[in-house]
Amino acid sequence: MKVAVVGATGMVGEVMLKVLEERNFPITELLLVASERSVGKKLTYKNNEYTVIGLADAVAAKPQIAIFSAGGDTSIEWAPKFAEAGTTVVDNSSAWRMDPTKKLIVPEINASELTKEDKIIANPNCSTIQMVMALAPLHEKYKMKRVVVSTYQSVSGTGVKAVKQLENEIAGIDGEMAYPYPIGRNALPHCDVFLENGYTKEEMKLAREPQKIFNDKTFSVSATAVRIPTAGGHSESVNVEFENDFDLADVRKMLHETPGVVVQDNTDTNTYPMPIYAHDKDEVFVGRIRRDETQPNTLNMWIVADNLRKGAATNTIQIAEYLVENDLV
Repeated sequence: MKVAVVGATGMVGEVMLKVLEERNFPITELLLVASERSVGKKLTYKNNEYTVIGLADAVAAKPQIAIFSAGGDTSIEWAPKFAEAGTTVVDNSSAWRMDPTKKLIVPEINASELTKEDKIIANPNCSTIQMVMALAPLHEKYKMKRVVVSTYQSVSGTGVKAVKQLENEIAGIDGEMAYPYPIGRNALPHCDVFLENGYTKEEMKLAREPQKIFNDKTFSVSATAVRIPTAGGHSESVNVEFENDFDLADVRKMLHETPGVVVQDNTDTNTYPMPIYAHDKDEVFVGRIRRDETQPNTLNMWIVADNLRKGAATNTIQIAEYLVENDLV
């Protein structure tokens, strides 16, 4: 299995290499790929040193799978070139997510949609992935009508520059700013760029992507996305109204039995999900599960996950694993 990691020198690329190694993904030849300015750099994978190559050389090498985390513009330009060469691309950018001709996949929910013909497969947004992981079993049983979500997103979701800004502020150093304001001791209701409707791109991803993943437009999602001064891990306060009533014990049991979901929900012992516990883990953590007492059939929960792992690298690699296990590449 010849595998290319495109964007290998970036923050998510580094985590992808770590996850590929941890999960012992079946690689016989590894291509580490990045932009021209990184070509020639040395990276280590499984104690072997690799030299970073450019995109054109990677396409010419015809890998079976190319795992992309190199930004939307790179994906738009290069993913079709890999696909034309016979490579199956799993793309972590927003470039193809809402393209009606491309599948948007969370393996635990809708991997069965994939076929050999799918040459460009989209990985959902990090905050979408953790939300739908918790909502999927509940939607199946109780049928969602409306979801209201507020996110508390870590600076790692923006990238290296934002992590450095937070570190500089903690250390009292004046440095380059990733955000228009300080992030330390602050909260910015501003994830990605603002759109004409007053929402940010991140908020509209949360509104639209779940409908595509569930192949269902009968429910709606309203989102507010906020950047907070945590270094890793996204948190979400989710209020979901169902068509049918539920029993809280059943909700907890269903979530507990959902692969990839961990319930942390005991207020007697102050047990609830936090980014500090989710760090470097692949599971989605759910807690503060309680009934919304202001209207019928409505549930509140708190959902936390490591945005660089299940929110990005791990989900992408799980898609690749599914392709290999089901002879789709």
